[in-house]
Amino acid sequence: MAHIIVVGNEKGGAGKSTVSMHVATALARMGHQTSVLDLDLRQKTFGRYVENRGKFMEKSGLSLPSPFYHDLPEVDQSSLNPGENVYDRRLSEAVATLEPDSDFIVIDCPGSHTRLSQVAHSLADTLITPLNDSFVDFDLLAHVDADGKKILRPSVYSEMVWNARQLRAQAGLPAIDWIVVRNRLGAQNMVNKQKMGKALDNLAKRIGFRVAPGFNERVIFRELFPRGLTLLDLKDVGVKQLNISNVAARQELRDLIKSLNLPGVTVDF
Repeated sequence: MAHIIVVGNEKGGAGKSTVSMHVATALARMGHQTSVLDLDLRQKTFGRYVENRGKFMEKSGLSLPSPFYHDLPEVDQSSLNPGENVYDRRLSEAVATLEPDSDFIVIDCPGSHTRLSQVAHSLADTLITPLNDSFVDFDLLAHVDADGKKILRPSVYSEMVWNARQLRAQAGLPAIDWIVVRNRLGAQNMVNKQKMGKALDNLAKRIGFRVAPGFNERVIFRELFPRGLTLLDLKDVGVKQLNISNVAARQELRDLIKSLNLPGVTVDF
């Protein structure tokens, strides 16, 4: 069985597609057969990222280790069982097609609540939730008081993850390993950053997730997307000397992959 990694939250702009592409490409570069799905059927940022990579390799004549992208199959409505949801069938057929030849399947969810996202979360062996280091984004996980210290109650996304965990437990599947990734951390140890850290630690104990460091805000990520490249591809495309920012970003990626504790993965980059 392939290990399924779902990258999701219900808020746009948190870096889901960047995290998805870098995790998937890192796994492919380490020799793991990695397949990917993009469940944002309207925007398809992750899908375009992979498509850009293919076009760049074709144009440049390079062959870079890459994940395999697969579109959700179309389904004839007449083939559905009574009461079966068409999106459930499309996702289950895609996963069933990819599983036999994949070590990992990385699924990027849209930044909103959809049926596809809900089902994908119940399939997750590992769930990665990128979160900008702001109480605006923290509100996705839980509501806090005016001082940002006391957690009042879990929010809608946390409740969805809880429901996904319940479904997996009922099916006799292993528990979801949920990792909240702090993106765009400030360079300085500001008061807001400290409050966010304490709030996340408190919430992690309450609803059961791990906290991992993600990516700082870096220009390099915006520059890589049009060519479908990641931080790990720079030397292969002729960048002989990485600048300090790029070296730091590679270390962030290395730390992220290590923190995921994926089965059979030894970080060697």
